[in-house]
Amino acid sequence: MNGFVLGGVSSGVGKTVATLSIIQALEDAGYSVQPAKAGPDFIDPSHHEAIAGRPSRTLDLWLCGEDGLRRNYQRGEGDICVVEGVMGLYDGDGSSTAMVAEALDVPVVLVVDAKAGMESVAATALGFQQYAETIGRDIKVAGIVAQRAHGGRHEQGIRDALPDDLEFFGRIPPNPDLEIPDRHLGLEMGKEAALPREALREAAESLEAERLAAVASEPPAPDEPVRACEPVDTTIAVADDAAFCFRYPATLERFRERAELVTFSPVAGDPVPDCDGVYLPGGYPELHAAELESTDTLSELGRRASEGLPVLGECGGLMAMSQSLTTAEGDRHEMAGILPADVTMHDRYQALDHVELEATEGTLTANAGETIRGHEFHYSSADVDGDARFAFETVRGDGIDGDHDGLTEYESLGTYVHVHAESGAFDRFLEAFDG
Repeated sequence: MNGFVLGGVSSGVGKTVATLSIIQALEDAGYSVQPAKAGPDFIDPSHHEAIAGRPSRTLDLWLCGEDGLRRNYQRGEGDICVVEGVMGLYDGDGSSTAMVAEALDVPVVLVVDAKAGMESVAATALGFQQYAETIGRDIKVAGIVAQRAHGGRHEQGIRDALPDDLEFFGRIPPNPDLEIPDRHLGLEMGKEAALPREALREAAESLEAERLAAVASEPPAPDEPVRACEPVDTTIAVADDAAFCFRYPATLERFRERAELVTFSPVAGDPVPDCDGVYLPGGYPELHAAELESTDTLSELGRRASEGLPVLGECGGLMAMSQSLTTAEGDRHEMAGILPADVTMHDRYQALDHVELEATEGTLTANAGETIRGHEFHYSSADVDGDARFAFETVRGDGIDGDHDGLTEYESLGTYVHVHAESGAFDRFLEAFDG
């Protein structure tokens, strides 16, 4: 599958809107598009899926490694893969957009904000292209998409200013309908605030779909192909609703490939399914704390955990497994009571980084002495009891208390860290039940 990376000159330049517009343009031209996201984000991919109709692949070198990144790319389906970048093209030490493009060996289409420039747009693009050569990186900036650019003289001025080896792939016209509402953690999810098709089709008309398709190239195959894993006689229940919506497609795929997967909604008050283990992904439990408290699901989950049912929670899942959750407005809500912690929301984020953890003891996602890599981004903090037990020391990142992560109680584990299936953590989780 051929592909290209859509990189930005900075955060906030409109990469997501450009990505969605390009997906629409390619699909209108008859191509089947596989969306992907460079970096560990969950929110932008939800918008990709809303438009493309298939899950967006997560491509992050820190989370997956180079081979894992290429394997995850290969699992996609379609004629062309459009990879939305993270932050500015060269920003980030763990897995920048440039690092992902280099690992895939595919070209970069640069999104440049053109609302107040013409020749300066070309100068900016040329600088990004030549910077790769200056630092000795194999980053191929093929051309630009001009964000917030008008037609006529504005568009022509940008075209004329670009050097011959930088293509003009079109523009995204200014349009208030092409704005996605945001909140803490980023944009609103795709199911909540998908961009209107009419506005995207209007933007797509200003893009050159065939030239975008022609510039795409196929990444090299991974050194190790997709690994076949033995099935296990296990049923995993996954929380799936507006409070628990941050999970990578590869995680669910791994569960389905190796075990039986069932879903339930704690917000709706679904009973905990008959299962061998529970996975609580991240999400927005703070926005649904009253509903979670008012149903019996979390209290049942707490009782089942105390009887030995393994529960694995990541970030929002950790919050739901705690004793209580206090919102930023000061409202306190009882949670499952599995973990000896009380969680409080804040107005500013408390941690944002790629993370590495070392297991100090055997736990659901790692054996003692093993390290796993992940990502943390949360606005809450956890006040843990004095006798709390941690499964991990933080090699990189903040974790729960700055030095540790992985609160463990009974047979359960809650972390602030999101991990990818390529880390091996979910295989370890599944294999904990086998035999």
